[in-house]
Amino acid sequence: MLKRRVINFALPVAAAALVLSACSKDDDKDDKGSNGKPSYTIGFQAGLSGESAQLGINEENGAKLAVEQANAKGNLPFTVKFKSSDDEASETKAVSAAQKLIDDKNVVAVIGPAFSGPTKAASPNYAKAKLATVSASATSPGLTKPENGFTSFLRGVPADTAQGTGMAKWISQKLKAKKVFVVDDKTEYGVGLSKVAKDELKKAGVEVVEESVPKATPDYGPVSTKIKNSGADAMIYAGYYQDGAPFAKKLKEAGFTGAKFSGDGTNDAQFVQLAGDASDGWFLTCPCADANVEAATKQFADDYKKRFSAASSTYSAEAFDITNMVIEQLGTFGSEKPTREGMLAKLKGASYKGLTKTFKFLPSGEFDGATTFIYQVKGGKIDYMGDIDKLVAAGG
Repeated sequence: MLKRRVINFALPVAAAALVLSACSKDDDKDDKGSNGKPSYTIGFQAGLSGESAQLGINEENGAKLAVEQANAKGNLPFTVKFKSSDDEASETKAVSAAQKLIDDKNVVAVIGPAFSGPTKAASPNYAKAKLATVSASATSPGLTKPENGFTSFLRGVPADTAQGTGMAKWISQKLKAKKVFVVDDKTEYGVGLSKVAKDELKKAGVEVVEESVPKATPDYGPVSTKIKNSGADAMIYAGYYQDGAPFAKKLKEAGFTGAKFSGDGTNDAQFVQLAGDASDGWFLTCPCADANVEAATKQFADDYKKRFSAASSTYSAEAFDITNMVIEQLGTFGSEKPTREGMLAKLKGASYKGLTKTFKFLPSGEFDGATTFIYQVKGGKIDYMGDIDKLVAAGG
């Protein structure tokens, strides 16, 4: 097993400022750093503007911090540059965002894409370029199906097969719900998550009512009334916080008092801010632990807050770990110049012990692991509860 070599140190703010230039240049013609060392670029693709941008920003910050800290340590035989490409969480813009990174000959690997829809759209081009993409958050189960031909895609997080199963386990075994209303937003992510949750609930003997409501629906009142009148004990919304917030408000207005669930796409402080007190009591799942709570990520959380003047949030720590994994694999080339194809092969075979988990992949590119965590909104804050399997097993 490969050991973590580049992350166990704090980064003073002054040092961060010195290395920021290595993270902000987009020049693909200069492959030498100012120190004379060769430089290699790690790309990053996510929605950094538009709907649900905060989820992409969380990851971008985590990846940037990893690059800055690696350069500041000074013991690498190369300099790492960082180049972001904003796909606005849009499938239609994902291909051009990917091409920006593909066309830069110094980009040796990409962190992302962050969202499942853009990942599906961009992955054929990345596969053709043999440019590895390691996503911290694209969880749609279908992305790793061999027939897709997404041979450059590696999932750095458990798929929604784990998250949907965890939701169903909590609802059926912990809450003992008899009837659940499941709503998806018709996106690649929402449809995938809801399907797993529905299938697992049905296996547990729970009655399921389902409906699809497209993202950016102007009025969630009708479906909220339908949920209220259905007699459901609980509901699941498989979508992103941008739509989850107005949905939560309408559910409250409709008077629905059952348990309310959503996944990692809603698990962000923006959901609470946009929904206000209508978010109170919502359960939110994620194949990610809270980096601000877990002991293993305390130093990271402190460094993140110092660097970005904000608390680490959903998938920040995972993006940090994955970036350090890429940097470690760059180091294994020695005096040989890294190639995209070589980098892809190394990442596929690597096992990296990060702060959040051990990262390794199945031959399909699927993440090798399945832990899901649960949170609940209380008093305007998202409280971390812990590992669903352990909490359910403990009973109570």
